[in-house]
Amino acid sequence: MSPLHIAHGSRSAPHPVRRAVLGIAALAVLSLTAACAHAASPVSSTAVAADGSAPASGAPAAEVRLGYFANVTHTTAIVGVAKDFFAQKLGSTKLSTQIFNAGPDEMTALLSGKLDAAYAGPSSALNAWVKSKGGLTIVAGAQNAGAELVVSSKINSTADLRDKTLASPQLGNTQDVALRYWLKQQGYATDQQGGGDVKISPTDNATSLTLFEAGKIDGAWVPEPWASRLVVEGKGHVLVDEKTLWPGGRFATTNLAVSSTFLRAHPQTVRALIDGQLAANAWITADPAEAAALVNTTIKSLTGKSLRDAVITRAWAEENVTDDPEASSLRSSLDHAVADGLLKPTPLNGIYDLTLLNQALSAAGDPAVSSAGLGSQ
Repeated sequence: MSPLHIAHGSRSAPHPVRRAVLGIAALAVLSLTAACAHAASPVSSTAVAADGSAPASGAPAAEVRLGYFANVTHTTAIVGVAKDFFAQKLGSTKLSTQIFNAGPDEMTALLSGKLDAAYAGPSSALNAWVKSKGGLTIVAGAQNAGAELVVSSKINSTADLRDKTLASPQLGNTQDVALRYWLKQQGYATDQQGGGDVKISPTDNATSLTLFEAGKIDGAWVPEPWASRLVVEGKGHVLVDEKTLWPGGRFATTNLAVSSTFLRAHPQTVRALIDGQLAANAWITADPAEAAALVNTTIKSLTGKSLRDAVITRAWAEENVTDDPEASSLRSSLDHAVADGLLKPTPLNGIYDLTLLNQALSAAGDPAVSSAGLGSQ
């Protein structure tokens, strides 16, 4: 499949805010569209002139290659690209984008030099940071919440899970880590080969839905909109809403990570991406109904698959966009991955550099966010 090229026009951006809560008002009038099924071909764009926002020091890059997913948990990235918020801030720097289905593959692309920046789940970024010994840096949050364990009608409690088969998006991704850790807390043994008391089968989200509808798997721990699709289309029900497992119901679902080499060479370009993100989140907050329509229209253009009205309404209400990476939750994510046997204990100092984000927030008159002692801020 040849790359899909999109020309992004210039638009004025609203003042950025630190955190935007996704609304669901007026969703009945939305034109409903697609959810992510498979990784798509790269989508490229050429940036327009900068809008005069204060740059960070360092030479801007000629091009920045950005990865993200075509699903609701990557609303910030989808809006930032589709509304040209990134392009406006990047100025003469060319923006190229590529769509992925799961974080581990995306992190492989980032660490191998095929991407410069990527929106990904915290566990995927954490795994890649540990294995690369600091090859990436988390520079901002993007989304929190929006993940659930959805099961079939024959499962009514945790006691019913023994000898059942559950799916996760990919071995070692954020939902895979959460599922394995939660099962361990319930007294169930699992392994990476799909054995144990409960069998875990890492499967791409679209295939998981098909298998669930056919009765070939008993449930899946997945992000939105796939959790909502399993409920609405697959007639499943929620056994675990991950929000209930975290203090205040807040946990990072998506962060913005950049190649550490790219960050050192082009901090000005990274600051421009962050400025574009703040503008995107502000727009999402100001007009959530239009934002939901745009997200769905864009996803449809990338995947060719549509969402039902009930699916997008439910999925949109399950999560929040944010610039805060919820750094304090990463320590727990590491503990969970260690308990799952996916990582070894390791110091996390340096995984965050929120300096550029806090400069952008300060310029917008918004409060700084914390790295929780895990890096610069």
